[in-house]
Amino acid sequence: MNFKPTLLLVLALGACSASEAEAPADQADAAEEWRDLFNGQDLTGWVPKITGQETGEDPLETFRVEDGLLTVSYENYEQFDGQFGHLFFEESFGDYHLKVEYRFIGDQLEGGPGWAFRNSGVMFHSQSPASMMRDQDFPISVEAQFLGGPPIAAGDEGQSVEEVIRPTANLCSPGTHVEMGGELIEDHCVDADAPTFPGDQWVLFELIARGDHVTHLIAGDTVLTYERPVIGGGEVGGHDPEQKVDGHLLTEGYLALQSESHPIQFRSVQIRALDP
Repeated sequence: MNFKPTLLLVLALGACSASEAEAPADQADAAEEWRDLFNGQDLTGWVPKITGQETGEDPLETFRVEDGLLTVSYENYEQFDGQFGHLFFEESFGDYHLKVEYRFIGDQLEGGPGWAFRNSGVMFHSQSPASMMRDQDFPISVEAQFLGGPPIAAGDEGQSVEEVIRPTANLCSPGTHVEMGGELIEDHCVDADAPTFPGDQWVLFELIARGDHVTHLIAGDTVLTYERPVIGGGEVGGHDPEQKVDGHLLTEGYLALQSESHPIQFRSVQIRALDP
């Protein structure tokens, strides 16, 4: 097919205009480098808050680094007595892409609630650790919940491992609500369209929080989306009422890794900023 020179010039200019229109967002995202929040050596930059302890105190060394892995350990505990813990990063974030690699290990600590078997997560858009009360159980936040299937060699009440359905990357909402498709969701937890990962295998979770929209991904696949996280509802106790301003839209806040009575390890926690 033959084109006149004038037409070729018009097409070329049009192509350039289209590329320039798409370029800013892509280039802005690409320009932001990934930042390691966990340095693989120690807990520099991280602040523990455990129920019954003041912010910054972790006398039983629940959070530690073992063999280069950020580890939730209960070897110094006799039993679990509602000592829910959260390890906060010291900075607040808004508009970001987060990557977390985790795996469940070992056995649940005696006294841990049944629902906490191979259960952990990352809290985000959270209140600061300094604003939590001594006996507060969970921060007012949104939670991307991590669940694990039973070990490969074990079943669940006689079922095979393949029959145990425990999707990961779910949504839970301590002291918060979200919307899905414009509808307010008041359920405390909503399952993601994600697989079950049995045993001690590593899992890559990603979170994209941009404006008032949130996306959960597992191994690069989108498994859950929602919008307009706001403060509201229950499922959090022992908090300062002044911190729970119901209806307040959450588009930024602190990140925290959970300890809920089952050992878990994290080998990387990375973040990069996104354009608002």
